[in-house]
Amino acid sequence: MQHKSKISTVSRVALRIAAFAALYSSAVAFAQSAPLAPREVPAKTIPVPNTVSPELQQIIAQPLRTGWSTPPTTPEGWTHLAESTRATASPNVEAMRARLKVKVEPGTLGGVKIYTVTPEKVLPENRNRMLLQVHGGCYVLNPAEAALPEAMLIAAIGGYRVIAVDYRMPPEAYFPGALDDVMAVYRAVIAKTDPKRVGLIGTSAGGALVLEMGLRAKQLGLPLPGAIASGTPMSDSTKTGDTFYTNAMLDSVLVSTEGFCDAAAAFYANGHDLKDPLISPIYGDMSGFPPTILTSGTRDLLLSNTVRVHRKLRNLGIDSFLQVYEGQSHAQYGRDERIPENREAFTEIGMFMNGHLKK
Repeated sequence: MQHKSKISTVSRVALRIAAFAALYSSAVAFAQSAPLAPREVPAKTIPVPNTVSPELQQIIAQPLRTGWSTPPTTPEGWTHLAESTRATASPNVEAMRARLKVKVEPGTLGGVKIYTVTPEKVLPENRNRMLLQVHGGCYVLNPAEAALPEAMLIAAIGGYRVIAVDYRMPPEAYFPGALDDVMAVYRAVIAKTDPKRVGLIGTSAGGALVLEMGLRAKQLGLPLPGAIASGTPMSDSTKTGDTFYTNAMLDSVLVSTEGFCDAAAAFYANGHDLKDPLISPIYGDMSGFPPTILTSGTRDLLLSNTVRVHRKLRNLGIDSFLQVYEGQSHAQYGRDERIPENREAFTEIGMFMNGHLKK
């Protein structure tokens, strides 16, 4: 009787497993055949978080970026916008330079305009190291000194010498002009400095460009740098990524997929396929990349695309560190060194570089 009871119990368990498997298969089949309905979210009011510093609260409370939905429609309009934003930024950049006590020297390297940024004190472990910084601005903004805040921040906080690249932008040069320029500077740098002592840092379009530099270096058979810091990269210009939608109208800088930066990326691409990995590096082969630190914020329109890069690198077995800051919109961590969270972000980047660049 006991033997029959055991057989009966085993049979019942087997039947239950079979039933569950059939139910699961049915659910999967239904999920695969069912239409992917979007989720309707009711309108809601999002308060300024009380979980960040008072200084950052003031930034978060500011209105949406002016002109986010009215980008220029002519090459001349883009040029005028770049020059006007440069003029507006210049006094703030000079004030930041003075506060951070960094020296800024214009020059050329590899035939490209650059600025060499030197902190008041280069840390001893960084004497033989160099960072190459690539500015953001959706490929069309922040020429000349307007490009310098990130370079000055990492120079002063991290104790590094930094070369900031003032790459050509449209309508002077369309894709791949920016990439060609930063690669020319990179070639010149590694001709005199061990690539493992060189780090790349950039934010937004600059964050995409430093990833594109890794892809391009692989194509050309050039040695890769020792580390990369990619901030909220424009890693996918095809409007793909969850937070393009969940953070729309919440990100006070980029605001929406239908806004300024989308038009700027299309202007830069000049008809080229936006899915080209040298425009949208998420689609490239990142195997063999150096250690990479990525930075974003919870309100950033490009948070998903920062996360996607991080997961791609992790799945390739690459050392990747992701830092996400509470309440921040696109690239706000690079705005002002007087905000505690911003100093924290560049302290993390400096520590990451210090841990991975060859001494």
